[in-house]
Amino acid sequence: MLSSNLPSLNDFDRELARRHLKDFVMQAWHVLEPPTRPFQDNWHISAICDHLEAVSAGHIRKLLINIPPGHMKSWLCSVAWNAWEWIDAPYTRWLTGAYSLDLAIRDTVKTRRLIDSNWYQENFGESFSFQPDQNQKTRYENTETGFRVAITPGMGGTGERGNRIVVDDGHNVRGALSPVQRKEVINWWDETMPTRTNDPEKDAWVVIMQRLHQDDLAGHIMETEPDVDHLMLPMEYDPDRKCRTSIQFTDPRKRRGELLFPDRFGRKTLTEWTRRLGSYGAAGQLQQRPAPRGGGLFQRDWFEIVPGAPADATRVRYWDAAATDPKGKGSNDPDYTAGCRMSEKAGIFYVEDVKRKRANPLGVEKLVRQTAELDGTIPVWMEQEGGASGKLTISHFQRNVMKGFAFRGNKVSSSKEARADPFSAAAEAGNVKLVKGAWNEEYLRELELFPAGKHDDQVDASSGAFEKLNTKSTPWIEVL
Repeated sequence: MLSSNLPSLNDFDRELARRHLKDFVMQAWHVLEPPTRPFQDNWHISAICDHLEAVSAGHIRKLLINIPPGHMKSWLCSVAWNAWEWIDAPYTRWLTGAYSLDLAIRDTVKTRRLIDSNWYQENFGESFSFQPDQNQKTRYENTETGFRVAITPGMGGTGERGNRIVVDDGHNVRGALSPVQRKEVINWWDETMPTRTNDPEKDAWVVIMQRLHQDDLAGHIMETEPDVDHLMLPMEYDPDRKCRTSIQFTDPRKRRGELLFPDRFGRKTLTEWTRRLGSYGAAGQLQQRPAPRGGGLFQRDWFEIVPGAPADATRVRYWDAAATDPKGKGSNDPDYTAGCRMSEKAGIFYVEDVKRKRANPLGVEKLVRQTAELDGTIPVWMEQEGGASGKLTISHFQRNVMKGFAFRGNKVSSSKEARADPFSAAAEAGNVKLVKGAWNEEYLRELELFPAGKHDDQVDASSGAFEKLNTKSTPWIEVL
């Protein structure tokens, strides 16, 4: 049992801590924190505690919290809440996880240390104790059948079922930019977590994280769980995204840009964090917006809309192909095939037309062929996947689909972001125009979300077309 210099609570304070999570947190703070780090109160702490209390009371069953780093999310959700709820409901069973087992264990151990402390035992320790044979870092059980298990996406299913499922930072910051790693976390959530509650009608889950990508776990939950309570608190207040939840909570800030926790994280800190994180990191981790306002690598106001391009400009069509069956099983939001027609004259580039469609392999072939027939003699490029399969695909198109047209595959090796950088620089300089068309809005939307958006097919196609037009000695193959 840990020692504590905190005295036993009087009856009034003990009852306050028993009834209200916020009071429990304030009174328990120095059990785990040093005297050099005093408790700093702020309204957002009350907001989080009120929502967690609503979960404990059965008023909320699905809770998503998006909040910047350093704002006590883990202390409240992954450490104190479990210890507080066990005061009167020690039979509740907890599954708590993070993107790494080390982080999940860290908070599991902190909760156990809090419960083991003299302070907790003297004030609230009469209702349960730990089972000596089930008291490990990753799993412990109490004498009232309650337990806590640390979990992580890499573990898959645990075989355990809980009353509370808490996921605190399901993504690694770097891993969230990887489609493969994002999918692993989302598959783990979809395939494992829904079956891990004891009573689906009463038990609850809470996900706490910073936004890292449009298609991260938080984005997936907002898309698939329309009844989720979403407590979204950006570091700078944005009235266009004012947070309201089912327990009548409303973000109390009034002025755009008003800070979330100014006594601890002021303007100087915000400026430094923004500099270190960059525009995308700051947009997601601080503002809970997976792309900066107005765009990051691309901003929509860089692109002038024009009625047409010069007739004597040099032109190219570039395809980023994705053979997906829109009626088939699997992802409900599969990739698109996108083909960008771009022209250039006197250093000004014109995005003239963008084709975008979900189609199976035969549908992709028809789209590419029909577009070439409409484009006429414009040379056509297609991004070539690596390995033998990529060569076979290009060869098939050359001999069977695009016979009679100038068509070539383009092998790429650098990242999507690196390939987009030259196109972005030209756009920022005002050297890229969009020819007015019905496709403009979806195109600009994808660009301003890149690389944190769900789809990047139009960006890839545009980057490829720009690169080919910007290469003066383009080696076209002979018409077959």
